[in-house]
Amino acid sequence: MTLAHFPGRDPFRMTASRAPRPLRGWLSDDSSLTARIRARCGTFSLHLVSQGKGRPLPDELAALGVHRHGELWQREVLLLADGAPVVFARSLVAASTVPAAWHLLRHLGGRPLAAVLFDDPRVRRSPLEAARLDPRDTRWHRAAAATGRSDLPALWARRSAFRRAGSPLLITEVFLPAIRSLAP
Repeated sequence: MTLAHFPGRDPFRMTASRAPRPLRGWLSDDSSLTARIRARCGTFSLHLVSQGKGRPLPDELAALGVHRHGELWQREVLLLADGAPVVFARSLVAASTVPAAWHLLRHLGGRPLAAVLFDDPRVRRSPLEAARLDPRDTRWHRAAAATGRSDLPALWARRSAFRRAGSPLLITEVFLPAIRSLAP
């Protein structure tokens, strides 16, 4: 069964203002999410869920500016604050650009991607987009599987594309229920 959203529908066309008030700041702040979480918890860690060839959704291809299915490389991680998963993040890039513009991605392992993105003056970020994801969306299921929870409510997410040397890297960050335990 394919769980991707309705054909032609991109769930990332909402504004953060439609989200519950405690999540609006998380969805709209375009600074480093990793740094923001670190500042609000005692211990930050990252758990690598998967890394390798990936299968994008149609709206992800469009957000990357890719018009046909090519080989994509993905990395999925959980960001943990004091041991609790607070964000499920998914990064996608055309496999052909990994050796050139995004070569550091293959060797990150359990390290956050933020250092690569926010410390490089050649990286440009697109505006943030927001979405409310539910069980009809593959990303909701990926987040549920990563956390081992099938009882998750609808989840808010944000995404943006980062460009380096003209090559896009799409990052989707899905906010898990425990994010509400961190100060806004």
